[in-house]
Amino acid sequence: MMIMADGLTGGLLDRARTVARPGFNRWLVPPCALAIHLCIGMAYGFSVFWLPLSRAIGMTDPVVCESMTLVQALTTTTCDWRVSDLVWTYTLFFVVLGAAAAIWGGWLERAGPRKAGVVAAFCWCGGMGIGAIGVSMHQLWLIWLGSGVIGGIGLGLGYISPVSTLIKWFPDRRGMATGMAIMGFGGGAMIGSPLANALMKYFASPTGVGVWQTFLVLAVIYFVFMMAGALGYRVPADGWKPAGWTAPTDAKAAISRFNVHLKDAHKTPQFWLIWVVLLLNVSASIGIIGVASPMLQEIFGGRLIDAPGVIFTAFSESQKVAAAAVGAGFVGAISLFNIGGRFFWAWFSDRLGRKPLYAVILAIGAVLYGIAAPALAGSSLGLFILVFCILASTYGGGFATVPAYLADIFGTKFVGAIHGRLLTAWSTAGVVGPLLVANMRDGRIAAGIPRDQVYQPIFLMLAAMLVVGFVANLFVKPVADRFHMPADETPAPITVDGSTSAAEALEAKTGSSPMVVFAWVAVGIPILWGIYMTVSKAVILFE
Repeated sequence: MMIMADGLTGGLLDRARTVARPGFNRWLVPPCALAIHLCIGMAYGFSVFWLPLSRAIGMTDPVVCESMTLVQALTTTTCDWRVSDLVWTYTLFFVVLGAAAAIWGGWLERAGPRKAGVVAAFCWCGGMGIGAIGVSMHQLWLIWLGSGVIGGIGLGLGYISPVSTLIKWFPDRRGMATGMAIMGFGGGAMIGSPLANALMKYFASPTGVGVWQTFLVLAVIYFVFMMAGALGYRVPADGWKPAGWTAPTDAKAAISRFNVHLKDAHKTPQFWLIWVVLLLNVSASIGIIGVASPMLQEIFGGRLIDAPGVIFTAFSESQKVAAAAVGAGFVGAISLFNIGGRFFWAWFSDRLGRKPLYAVILAIGAVLYGIAAPALAGSSLGLFILVFCILASTYGGGFATVPAYLADIFGTKFVGAIHGRLLTAWSTAGVVGPLLVANMRDGRIAAGIPRDQVYQPIFLMLAAMLVVGFVANLFVKPVADRFHMPADETPAPITVDGSTSAAEALEAKTGSSPMVVFAWVAVGIPILWGIYMTVSKAVILFE
């Protein structure tokens, strides 16, 4: 697919065709990025399919084969899949995302965001189509290959495709710009999950659970949005900057005036220090967010459902249903804060500076995990929920701020590709975090520890991880001069028509226009609908 795209040199997808002409409104770029990120962000919401797929054969009751191995599950047509077999798709998403972003990040910088966005659309939506075939044939290996691997490649390219473009369009608001896009990735499940539920109910029949049809409908919807976003991408001419803006020179901003080549970035200690910061910030929250609902139910037990004194393991069936609804509301609340934190903390970093911002969110996380969460567990439900909502916001903020941090340290020339390589920290954290939390939780439960006392040591371990991340962030300094690109190594500027000098900076409009309004409405309506659906679930926490 990459080869096919590269063969379109000189065509609509060629990078030279994406250079904005004079008068282009830079506020058209963020909704294009959001259109892609809102679609690929459904990766977070794939858990909505696990239970229906686990009874795709038995329909009402799963056909359980106790002796079935994972290898046998890949091709069975007579036994229902276990949820643990299906969850590997989720793991593949984020492992392949990091690998794809690292491998093809350099290609993306050469090809431009439009071509990368188109390839991402074909991979993500085509992968869902292959996954639909796998569901209809009851072949798990096709779901893994389609949604997990091919879809994961689309995730990686789609995730990083707008990063360097937004940073170059908004050098005055780097954090805010990337925060808007990455907020969309966090919000994808907020829209996709309720939509998928509605579609599965519509397509469900006495002979099918409606999943493969839902896959196909979502693939078509996502393809339209992703292609519109990709074709709407524009990049500024080299040398462009907002009228009247000059790069900050104060120490707080710590913005480099030089570029570091992609081939040299990983040779610097700064790259690996930021890699460790991202790894630990993500690991400390991704595992606990994955067990958020059972954690709340186990710690607070009957107090969630006006049955004080009833412990989690003594719940009746009706109490389990009621407690699960409260747990779902808790997940909805932390999802909203995860999304909001991606924008808020990234926006705040434009004022505070990227390194100080990371110091703040890592310190907040360490204090909340190390002191507040253990102290409030089982005692104050409202404050406990607030603590984890704030933690979810810092988790999202760490994701959204890191592209601007990289641009500050390594320059903007290769920031998209460098960001792609850094995302291997996310892939690693996606395995490390859940494994650590799950193993500690299961081990303590197996040892007979009461459920409401299981999580306190886990909170302390997560706090320690964030303290290490805090220390790593302190050591991030400007890159040594020997890694700066000499002027004669800086890639030649790409101009609008081959004759415009990079020094002739085009003047971008900042006011509204019908096209800008339409673009923002097109992404705004799904976001508002997703927020409404999520809030309607979270409101149970306050009833």
